Amino acid sequence: MKSIKDKVLAEYEKGNIVVAGIEGLQTMPIKEFIKQPEDGMLYDLNRLESVVLTFIDDPKWINDFAVAKTIRVLKARIAALESQEEKECYNCHDKVKMVSKGEFCPNCACDQ
Repeated sequence: MKSIKDKVLAEYEKGNIVVAGIEGLQTMPIKEFIKQPEDGMLYDLNRLESVVLTFIDDPKWINDFAVAKTIRVLKARIAALESQEEKECYNCHDKVKMVSKGEFCPNCACDQ
């Protein structure tokens, strides 16, 4: 088991993640992994809600379920942020992406 731990930690240092799949351990760049839709991520991580709920007798299912829901919300938030148009900051006049009025400009931290 120590060799698996060492592999997982070594790959993480290289910017990769290691997941256990049907074909054994699989290594992939985390920057590429997170580009896929949430269902693909949850499938690869074996954390789809339908899978997690089959382990209802193991209390670990609660956190696994929370992880699945968190990933879904984060992916939705990323999509919302990426689809926003740039707006001009009233204070520093930089063009910045902001989700809505009332958020802070990341360049000057002014309140929009």
